Amino acid sequence: MTAAATTPKGERRRAALAEAAAELLAEGGFDAVRHRAVAERAGLPLASTTYYFDSLEDLVTTAVEHHSRIELTASRQRLEVMATRNRGVQATIELALDMLLGPATGDPEADAEAVLLRYERLVATGRRKYLRPIMRRLGDQFKELLLETFTRSGTPVTDAELERLVALVDGAVVNALIEVDPDPRAAAARMLHSALTENAAGVS
Repeated sequence: MTAAATTPKGERRRAALAEAAAELLAEGGFDAVRHRAVAERAGLPLASTTYYFDSLEDLVTTAVEHHSRIELTASRQRLEVMATRNRGVQATIELALDMLLGPATGDPEADAEAVLLRYERLVATGRRKYLRPIMRRLGDQFKELLLETFTRSGTPVTDAELERLVALVDGAVVNALIEVDPDPRAAAARMLHSALTENAAGVS
């Protein structure tokens, strides 16, 4: 980050570029995050991307972190609402899927496309070694929030059980995408509901 980025104007411009990059990342994956595209989305000169970011990798890393922070904040807010209104199994499943797959929009086709883009992005992350440190940190934060979600919903799980639940969701989603299932979120919801029901039966 340049010294100019620490001024009020510089901070605003850098934030605008980070937001633009995060939007492009969510819409089109890593290939969509390019200097020109980010500058155009932010309404700033092309040179601003290289002025406020050391490299394209720096810009992509910032986009990933910005997008994830927004999702973490939104998930935290939804958890607080759920904790005061409805702590049933279905509400818990919906919140967990919001964290793992992104929030549902009510349009199954759009949701399926968003899930596909999300998993493509996650797989592509593995090819970018420079993203591994930030992904580990963000992954730990999402894990903590998921554990808290299940605990506050009255269905606490261990770290190992959470790992299994996430793997079940991932498997259901990937299988649905391979089978061209029009609603991978519903497939994941069914798998998660079955697993939580089994857990509850085992506890009782």
